[in-house]
Amino acid sequence: MKTDFIINAAKAVQQTIITNEHTLESLDREIGDGDHYINMKRGTTAIAGMHIELASLPPAEALNKIGLKLLSTIGGASGPLLASFFMAMAKMLKENGDESNLKFAEAFAAGVQAIIQRGKADIGEKTMLDVLIPVADQFVLLTTQNCDVKLVCASLMHTAEQGMLATKSLIATKGRAAGLGERAIGHIDPGAKSCQLMIEAVCNLILKE
Repeated sequence: MKTDFIINAAKAVQQTIITNEHTLESLDREIGDGDHYINMKRGTTAIAGMHIELASLPPAEALNKIGLKLLSTIGGASGPLLASFFMAMAKMLKENGDESNLKFAEAFAAGVQAIIQRGKADIGEKTMLDVLIPVADQFVLLTTQNCDVKLVCASLMHTAEQGMLATKSLIATKGRAAGLGERAIGHIDPGAKSCQLMIEAVCNLILKE
């Protein structure tokens, strides 16, 4: 994965967030603060607009710069969490290299661990981690086994969708939704939906290229 792919992925992610505005706003109105879509749009638009300054950077530096931008762009809890993801991923790539899919899978997993640590959350708490943790585990597993890229992408998209749908039956223990108790059951977590959409967009870009 090179920096030009990161730039193209940023554009694809921005487009999928904008395309799914109604879905994300509806989910957030049900159990969130009502600002999830606005924050995601602001963050993805800012990243997509960084293409000129990112183009000449190696992947690790580009990802770290993205993290810093998110830290200053997205409000609420999402900004620091997503910034931590990119900065931890950048640190792992800088230390271990970026020459293989396995290195990127391990960096992705490191980014997810950074979210876990910063957010003091885990799988099963009706958050974005219900998508990110199983996707990270599957990503590392499949790349360790040197699986075909098409199989990896198909599996990650399926895993992300299953994780997202699973949040519907969960009681939230983090964020505003935690105050709803059992009333949050029956609603998909908007952060999980955003992550599922972004993973799908990146995987489809890989398949296209």
